[in-house]
Amino acid sequence: MPSDTPDILEYEASRRETTFAQYRWRALIGVTFCYLFYYTGRQTLGFAVSGIQLDYGLSKYEIGWISATMLWCYAGGQFINGNLGDKLGGKTMMVAGALLSLAANWLFSFGHSFLFFLLAWGLNGYFQSMGFAPGSRLLSNWWGHKNRGFVYGVYVGFSGFSSVLAYILPVLILGTMHLGWIWIFRLAPLSMLLGALVLLLFVAERPEDKRLPAVERDAGDTAPGSAGDELSSAQRYLLVLKNWKLYITGLAIGLQNAARYALVVWVPVHFLGMDWKTSSSLIDPKWITVALPVGMALGSLSNSWISDVLFQGKRYVAIVWYMVLASATAVCMMFVPHGSMLGVGLLFLCGFFVFGPASSFWALCPDLFGRRAAGTATGVLNTMSYAFAGVGEPVIGHVIDATGHTSIIFPIVAGLCATSALMSMLIKR
Repeated sequence: MPSDTPDILEYEASRRETTFAQYRWRALIGVTFCYLFYYTGRQTLGFAVSGIQLDYGLSKYEIGWISATMLWCYAGGQFINGNLGDKLGGKTMMVAGALLSLAANWLFSFGHSFLFFLLAWGLNGYFQSMGFAPGSRLLSNWWGHKNRGFVYGVYVGFSGFSSVLAYILPVLILGTMHLGWIWIFRLAPLSMLLGALVLLLFVAERPEDKRLPAVERDAGDTAPGSAGDELSSAQRYLLVLKNWKLYITGLAIGLQNAARYALVVWVPVHFLGMDWKTSSSLIDPKWITVALPVGMALGSLSNSWISDVLFQGKRYVAIVWYMVLASATAVCMMFVPHGSMLGVGLLFLCGFFVFGPASSFWALCPDLFGRRAAGTATGVLNTMSYAFAGVGEPVIGHVIDATGHTSIIFPIVAGLCATSALMSMLIKR
């Protein structure tokens, strides 16, 4: 009988390892699937600009402020909700955010004035901030540093495919179903319910909840003041805010995100405009715009993987290369015909290189600060990121109003990406 003991122990260890693998894949798939639908609740405004202007006479400058308010409320919410994700759990926060954002979108659809739109879209921004950072914390509970490039590539990559949905659904609502702009905010965000349900039913918050061993510790988990299984909110904020690399990374990703939202909000305006239904382009303008989020999705899938495979975890190198190529591609966009195949290809590449580094930026959070502060770090960094993006929106709207040319977005994007590349050179793990 004693000779059987090693076999029993080996079987038990194998069973626990298999169970752990199943649950951590469910965590990755469930969190990614839930966030796949999040952008249908916040990246659809560009398709409603023409309709809102026609119905209520708002200027692009005012639309820019509406977009900026959402981004700033999203930024402020990240600072709060990243820490709450560490404290209350990513699963609870993501499900609540999806439901509340859906309600805010419906509220926005009943808007009738600049102030109403501003407040409703700002409220939506806060609720949307309950998704990404808490989801990042949940993933860091199940996946360690060795797999982090892959995991964040999938997570952020599918958030890029969320952008694809956020473009395709309004196109179908406006072009195929022939409904008004208000239905963009009533129908598209309903998809968030499906994502929330899958997360709620199939994902566990952390291995310990299933009596499984925790993942290996990260470098940040052994930092001074981080001893023990849990940190207080004050300890998490202190651990994150005292690291000078946070501020360099925040400036770099802030410029990258400003470039991203310049494209997300204003590319539909550039290609559609008021008379998009009578356009003489060889390709239907409403489908041209889809090239942007498809490129963004594939770019973010690739960047952190490249940082692991080609650059041995040196994520800043992959970030710099993509930002340089993004700047060059945006410059080229200024000189191509409006509806040409070349323009579609360049728009795809522009999205690919602009959004690609996002996965590497977010993988830096648990790399630098440890998994127990991963949500807080992601939230603080996202606060800085969206604060920059929010500043850009009314400025770009005002520039478009002043010049009368929507193509002005491309030199702006080029400058933002070039500056982000310079700042990213200072980031080293």
